[in-house]
Order: sequence, then structure tokens, then C-alpha cells
Amino acid sequence: MVYLYIFKTSIHVYFIYFCVVAFRRKLKADLSAAFPSLSADELSELVPNKEELNVVKIYAHKGDAVTVYVLHKNPLFFEVDKKLFPTVYVLWRYPALLPAFKTWPPVLQKLTGGADLMLPGVVVPSCGLPDVKQGDSCAVTLVNNRAPVAVGTAAVATEQMHSLGMKGRGVCILHTYMDYLWAFGDKSGPPSLPDAESEEVDKCVEEQSSPEETVTDQAHSGFEELSLVEQDEEKGEKSNEKEEETQDEQKTPQEVMDAMLLQCFLHALKSKVKKSELPLLTSTFLRNYMFSCCPSGKQLDIKKSSYKKLSKFLQTMEQRYNIVRVKELTKGVESIVEVDWKNPELRSFSFPEDTDVESTPLPDGEEGEIPYHPPEITTLYSVSARLEPLFLNANKRKGATLHPAEVRSIVTEYVKSNELKSEYQEVVSLKWDDLFSRTLGRMQECYQAVFPGQPPIIKKGHIEPIDITVASRGSNKKVTLIKNLEVYGLDPAVVASVLQHRVQASSVLQPVPGAKDRVLVQIQGNQIQQEFKIFESSFSFIIIPSSAQIKSFCLLFYFQIIIRFLGNAFKD
Repeated sequence: MVYLYIFKTSIHVYFIYFCVVAFRRKLKADLSAAFPSLSADELSELVPNKEELNVVKIYAHKGDAVTVYVLHKNPLFFEVDKKLFPTVYVLWRYPALLPAFKTWPPVLQKLTGGADLMLPGVVVPSCGLPDVKQGDSCAVTLVNNRAPVAVGTAAVATEQMHSLGMKGRGVCILHTYMDYLWAFGDKSGPPSLPDAESEEVDKCVEEQSSPEETVTDQAHSGFEELSLVEQDEEKGEKSNEKEEETQDEQKTPQEVMDAMLLQCFLHALKSKVKKSELPLLTSTFLRNYMFSCCPSGKQLDIKKSSYKKLSKFLQTMEQRYNIVRVKELTKGVESIVEVDWKNPELRSFSFPEDTDVESTPLPDGEEGEIPYHPPEITTLYSVSARLEPLFLNANKRKGATLHPAEVRSIVTEYVKSNELKSEYQEVVSLKWDDLFSRTLGRMQECYQAVFPGQPPIIKKGHIEPIDITVASRGSNKKVTLIKNLEVYGLDPAVVASVLQHRVQASSVLQPVPGAKDRVLVQIQGNQIQQEFKIFESSFSFIIIPSSAQIKSFCLLFYFQIIIRFLGNAFKD
């Protein structure tokens, strides 16, 4: 199994649940089988019985479903295709958990950019390379520090590395320091763990007088090899560009359009389409994916190509390259049902620099490289006048905002310090959960929104969700209305522009009745399903449909099942 760098781009959380006792026992057994070097005490530290341990289901690069185990807000392990891998947070505590390959510090920048560890960049210690087989989990460390900075799988066995002359791919990188999985935790840096071998080398360097025999020469030679490889790649790219320019001049307009069509097709599959979006309508694939990958200053027109039709082009891609599989799920409507992500033609494709890639809009509508990040919203409770005596011992006055956990601890301390018994009335027993719920019910609910790089904003009441509804205009016209974008730092004008480009429909901004400085976005047609996908992909929102929308989706789903059942019955 060949794994790709799955945490290079942003991750989307779609499910979180608490780890129960039975699941913890199973997780300990799986970790003990995957990492036999872990002792029972170390397993108990990683998977405690009473502390909060969460299981997070996420969608990573290319829509891969990954399970992440989180303890104290730090990801400890992640599971891909039923195989467990430790994160850098765990390896910093147990650096000897995986066999490690050593490399030079400048290579780390290449690894975080999505490259695999190549064998010319591996530093061979005096004791030799670690003994691994192809596909075994391994770590990557830097010279003079044993703290791992990357996790991956061995591309080839150790014996093959020597037989290949230390050339080619050495480690397929899955997760690195400073990637999006690392950013899911507390974003701490690697500790300084001195390497015993590097210390001995330093002592030898101090004793020896001739610098030509020192390890620094090995470093310079390693850097020279890397720089020579990069120079060769740059020369090759420049020569390829010149050849492409001369070839484009000799090609006919039809051949140029065929080449552009293939380029947009591969670009869209490699950078935009996710596994979770399949099956995908071919018309949607052309309109929402291929058109956005067209080079700047050029226009994609299938009628000017030799294929003339999209169905004929996709049929050629299926038969010649075997990249996609197209199937007619309903009569007259074709969909892409399968994509071969490991296809050599698709994996070797590189993104052209002149492509007008659609950037993620910023909250203020300005251009820049910083993508939009949704705010962190926390529910708070404000102390009311009736409950102020309850919080006086904690120095909390009327209007002070508290987290639910703070309210729980203050109420618990109040009950324990004051024996709440009456001499004239019977003692009424009350469960802790009922006491906390009643206390919170008599407090003013608030919320705190924290935008990146801005101070927290605290407001009273419930936070208004983004409201997406469908309204009728005239006899048979429908429009989609989107409200409350300003609450989440989104510019309605920017959102309207993105939606208009994606769904190919007109958009209008209108003022919200009864609200100051609020506008709503109106899109022509019923675009709810498309807007759900756009908000999840472009703005990192997790969309939860309303009860009415869920009912309509369920009715449509059951209706389709009944139609298929009747159709099969008539065939029989």
C-alpha cells in the first residue's frame, strides 16, 4: 500500500465522540500489537482510563477518511486504512518508538511542502541504516537532534536502499511537523534531544586538525548533491518550457484545445475532486471544476477540440488512460463514479504556473494569501442579579461571563463549603446534573467569537446560524437566500461572487428587513446542495441541515428507493 502526504492541505472534522472504556481497551490492544516496544505503563499514559480521550473523524487531502485519537487537545495517533501511525507529539515523548532516518535541516522545508524523503538526502550513521521492510512505519529526524519531525512508510527495504546506491525515494511522508495535523494540537515545537553519535562526531572534529576529514565535508557534499539535483531539475523545467512554446506554435488550434482540455482535466482531478464527492455529474465536473483550472487569459471550449462533446472526451480518458470510470446512473445522465488516484499519468502531472487558481476569499474581501478561517465560538453564561450571591465568594459580580466548567466548579465549591440544610424545612435531595442545569437556566446565555489575529468578541444571546432558505418568486421561479454571513466575518459581496462563479447563476445583495448593517445574498434557483458543498470546501464550515431540509431529503431518498424497486420488479 502506497500512502500519500495526507495532511498537506486543510482537514475537515465531520464527527467527534468520547472514547468509552471498552473502546480504550481495544485501542490499547491495537497499540500494543502495532508498537511492541511500548510497556504497560507507557500504554496507560497514552490511553488513560479516566482522562478525556476523543476520537475525531476527519476528511484529509483528496477526501481520505482518517481517524485521529486526541488526548488533552493533542493528536496522539492517526489511523489510515486500519493502520496506526504515531504523531510527532507522541514521538517527541518516545523518540525510539519507530526506526528513524536522519537527514539535514534544510530538507525539512521540502518535506513540509509535500515532498518525500529521497535517499541522497539521508545521512548514513556509523552503525548503518535502520533495518526496515517496504511499507514499515518509520520516522525522520534531523542531524544533532533525535526528536522526529516527520512520520511515513519505507518506500523500499534497507537492502534495496544499498543496492540502489542510495538513489531514489526512501520514505513516503504521511505527516510532518508544522502540517495541518500538527496544527490541530497545541502547536508546540520539537524538543532538543541531543544525538549521542553527533556528540562523538563533534568531539572528533575538535581533536582533528585537518578539516577535510570532518563530518562537515560530508554535509557540504550532501548539500552539493541536493543543489545539483535541484539545478538539473530547473534546467529540465526551462528546457521543457522552451520545447512546449515551440510545440504550441507548430500545433493547430484544435490540437492546442485538446492539450488544454487534458491539462484542465488532470488539474481538476488532482487538486479539486475529492473521494467524498463521487459519484459526480459530468456536467458539474466540467462547469465547477475544469473551467476553474483553465489558464489565465484563455477559454476552454470543447466544441473547438477534436472531441466536440464532453462524453466523447471522458470516454477517451477512460479507455486510453484508465483514469476515470464513467457510468450512466440515470437515463441520459452520466456521472464519474470512480477515479484512479494512483494512475501514473495523474500522479506525474504538475500544476502549471499560469493557471488562474481560484483563491479562497478573505473575510474583508481583500486579496491575499491568507485563507479564511472560521471563528472559534464558545458558549458562555453571564451572572444575573438573582444569582450574584452564589458567585460572591469567587469574586464574580453581576455581568461577569463564565464557562460552563467554571460555573460547575463554583457551584460545587459553594455546596460543599455551605452545608445547605434548613432547620425548619425538610431536606430536599437534588441531583448534581439537575442543580447545574437549573443554575445555567437562570443565567444569561452569551457567546464568545474569536477570529484569528483579533481580540475575543463577547455578545449576549444565542449566536445566529447562517440561514440558507429557498423562496418562491412569481409563479414558477425559486431563489436561494443566505443570511447572517456578517456574524462569522464573511463579506456577503465576496460570498456572492464565489457562489455566482461556482453555480453559474446570477446573485444580488439585498438589505435584511428590520436589521441594520445586514444584507442577504440572493442566488437564482434552488442551490442549497451546491451551497453546502461550497461552504464546506471554500470556507471550512460544517453544514447541519434544518429539520425541514432533512425531511425533504429523506422523502426524496425513499422515493428513489421505491422507483428503483418498482423498476426491478417490472424487469423481473
